[in-house]
Amino acid sequence: MDLQVKGRRALITGSSSGLGEAIARLLAAEGADVVVHGRDVTRTEAVAKDIGAVAAIGDLATDAGADAVATAAGEIDILVNNAGAYDTVGWPESSAELWQRTYNVNVVSGIRMIHRLVPGMRDRGWGRVVQIGGGLAMQPMAMQPHYNATLAARHNLAVSLARELAGTGVTSNVVAPGAILADATRDLLIGLAPSHDWGTEWPEIEANAVKSFVPNDIGRFGRPDEIAGAVAYLCSPYADYVSGATLRVDGGAIRSVA
Repeated sequence: MDLQVKGRRALITGSSSGLGEAIARLLAAEGADVVVHGRDVTRTEAVAKDIGAVAAIGDLATDAGADAVATAAGEIDILVNNAGAYDTVGWPESSAELWQRTYNVNVVSGIRMIHRLVPGMRDRGWGRVVQIGGGLAMQPMAMQPHYNATLAARHNLAVSLARELAGTGVTSNVVAPGAILADATRDLLIGLAPSHDWGTEWPEIEANAVKSFVPNDIGRFGRPDEIAGAVAYLCSPYADYVSGATLRVDGGAIRSVA
């Protein structure tokens, strides 16, 4: 299926690894002119070279870093705000300073790029802005309260931006992943399997780990490529009629009729 993004220039923040890298690879395969972003020069340039993309280096938690990335990226048609950070800190340890730092990294960094790149989309009459959110925005857990709140902020700002951009040809939406299987996650689960009696073979370990940690209708963890597919759809002309929406890709983990 041709997603009709050939020739569109796309910046995916935080795309030197993980979900961001999967999104960058798929959009590049679909013919988009991709800009790979990261803070680590070696890793970012390696991904960019592998997929025939441009590398943009900078810390989006600072104005100077955002300026550097915007300059390297140039005129952008598609902005995917994926960059962010999380930890396993609970309420007792989540200081006000940690809340502020996490909000800056996970929310304000995306706003910096919106301010720098979306006006050009509006002027040209076409564009896509996609926030990477998550189910914890709607059903937060006790752990990571500061991280949960930043996901909710990403969802909220995406809808507000959609209203701001009404009638301009630029859309704003959210992709909300569930628990996604990265290499480090797989290694962790295999290491935990003996003490939790999850079995010895990977299919059994994954199924039992899902039941324990992230129950969902599919019975497994999501894959980065599945998130990339949802993002690519929202970036395509097939999503012209999608505005201010949240596309959940979580195996049915979030139980909601809305």
